[in-house]
Amino acid sequence: MGENNNALGSREERGQNTKMLVINALFIALTFVVTMFINVRLPIVGNGGLIHLGNVPLFLGAFVFGKKTGAIAGGFGMGLFDLFSGWTAWAPFTFVIVGAMGWVSGLIAEKWDTKPAVKYIVAIVVACIIKIVGYYFAEVFLYHNWIVPFGSIPGNIIQVMLAGIIVLPFAPRLADIVRKMGIK
Repeated sequence: MGENNNALGSREERGQNTKMLVINALFIALTFVVTMFINVRLPIVGNGGLIHLGNVPLFLGAFVFGKKTGAIAGGFGMGLFDLFSGWTAWAPFTFVIVGAMGWVSGLIAEKWDTKPAVKYIVAIVVACIIKIVGYYFAEVFLYHNWIVPFGSIPGNIIQVMLAGIIVLPFAPRLADIVRKMGIK
């Protein structure tokens, strides 16, 4: 029985799957740790808004490794943050909203055939819209109020745009390094 007939795939396929498993786990961990330890709680928002840099590894993972890594890093990394930091009610919403941010930003980075800076900026803006709309409706659901959620919008914008400013200079270089190393 040849190695290619194996139900788990060829050695090369298994090696690639293992690489992506490790990369996804790394980006989950990075997203969780950065969200947990590099954050500022907003005193002006009644619902306890938070500005953090967890979107930095999310965007790097999405831009360099694609939509699956972006979705996995965002959904699991920030969802775990919610579970471990006392924001448990937010975890399912975060899993879906931030997972969608990672998926869509990674999809734009994968599919758009334009300059990296242009597609990354578009991806960041679209991710910001997903965050604003998603968390607005999550807050409406949790607080039973259509007005209170507006207080979170400025923090969400700052959070995503700050991450974008940090990521933009590094993502194209990191993507080139990863490509040259044959990791992706």
